[in-house]
Amino acid sequence: MGWSSTSTSAPAPAVLLLWLLALAFRADALAANWGTRALHPLPGDVTVQLLKDNGFDKVKLFEADPAALKALGHSGIQVMLGLPNELLATVARDVAAAEQWVQHNVSHYVSDYGVDIRFVAVGNEPFLKSYKGQFEAATLPAVRNVQAALVKAGLARQVRVTVPLNADVYESLDGRPSSGDFRPDITTLMTSLVRFLLDSGGVLAINIYPFLSMDADANFPRDYAFFPAPGAPPSQASVQDGNVLYTNVFDANYDTLVAALEKHGLGNITVVVGEIGWPTDGDANANAAGAQKFNQGLFDRIVAGKGTPRRPQMPDVYVFALLDEDAKSVDPGNFERHWGVFNYDGSPKYALRLAGGKGVVPAKGVRYLSKQWCVLRPDASPTDPAIVGAVGYACQYADCTSLSPGSSCGGLDVRGNVSYAFNQFFQSASQQKGSCGFNNLSVVTTTDPSQGTCRFKIMIDTGRHDLTHQEDSGAARAAAAWGTVVAVLALLAIVAL
Repeated sequence: MGWSSTSTSAPAPAVLLLWLLALAFRADALAANWGTRALHPLPGDVTVQLLKDNGFDKVKLFEADPAALKALGHSGIQVMLGLPNELLATVARDVAAAEQWVQHNVSHYVSDYGVDIRFVAVGNEPFLKSYKGQFEAATLPAVRNVQAALVKAGLARQVRVTVPLNADVYESLDGRPSSGDFRPDITTLMTSLVRFLLDSGGVLAINIYPFLSMDADANFPRDYAFFPAPGAPPSQASVQDGNVLYTNVFDANYDTLVAALEKHGLGNITVVVGEIGWPTDGDANANAAGAQKFNQGLFDRIVAGKGTPRRPQMPDVYVFALLDEDAKSVDPGNFERHWGVFNYDGSPKYALRLAGGKGVVPAKGVRYLSKQWCVLRPDASPTDPAIVGAVGYACQYADCTSLSPGSSCGGLDVRGNVSYAFNQFFQSASQQKGSCGFNNLSVVTTTDPSQGTCRFKIMIDTGRHDLTHQEDSGAARAAAAWGTVVAVLALLAIVAL
């Protein structure tokens, strides 16, 4: 990730030229998380072209999605491939299971499809506090077994291991980054894990979310969550740490981890940012303006190669996320389905300047379903007792998170809320015959019912669809649905009075 500062001789001109070229290339390198939890996913070849058209040369996949991996073959895009938490225990118990996973998901795509896999991300935030230790015992053994499997497959020189961790694995008791240390309950585990990664040539990945820090605390200083604009006065919440003034939460957070690593003699490990971004919907703090401000500041830092006070060169930063995912779990919040820099169909959500001042460009060749929507019948009464059940059913199987208070569709009236829910189900069901029934409460229209900031979507034509094939169980879907439509049901209850 850079050149040694211990060298005492000046580089030869040719070496210096290569160095400068490498730094120039590194500064322009963009990376993104490509999540695939969507009912109507953007086709793999379209997504890969979207990445390339916008200068992304690295991508992280959370699982071995066959369509995504095949599309990435011979694309020139480097891949970090995730091994999900659900497989950690199996892979940890048996090296043969790790070998089988590597054979099916790494070797197969490298040799048969020409996919440039560079990392295997073992687990995803396995030490998260809310998991209550569920994956702690299995993570390091799983990492060791995956590394052994890569060695056996002859891929260890090309493919390295990492573990993406949440920022809650470290802390600073006095708020200064230089006081950073690992969480007491996992200090031994963290030092053992990082030591293994360092010895095996791996890297550490950390997920940093200033949005979550701000959204969880009403008193969190908003300007400290963003990167300061050039020439702007520092946030009043800036942290003075010796001679260093930390003006934003990203720098302070990242350097807290670096300080913790250095404290345990592990400061030589490369630390990439596995996830960072800002959502645009599903929460009062999630909007396009905030996302544009945060991500533009982030991309400016990436392009300039400007790192943090403790790590002056910007590491690889995987922006979260490339696209919205309407089938993701909403356990963290309704905003979870709206992290994309691009909408579900690859259209930009807001203006951004990328490398060379180039603006973001939309996906090409996207095919949509017919230009029609499902809405509440004009003659139907919003007080009809069947509406509450119909809306609940629609939002159990489709994404209604944009109806959350403060969200893009949060200002609709009751009729608009019902129509939005009906249309989301209709589109999620690929506009199939009978999917706009709802006990004769709905009707198909060719007039776009979008209002203001609320976009009534038409889904991508994928040529196939299985409405109930989702990650979550039926019970989980029902629980998530109740949370997303609570505002709608409340409005309906008020009207019924």
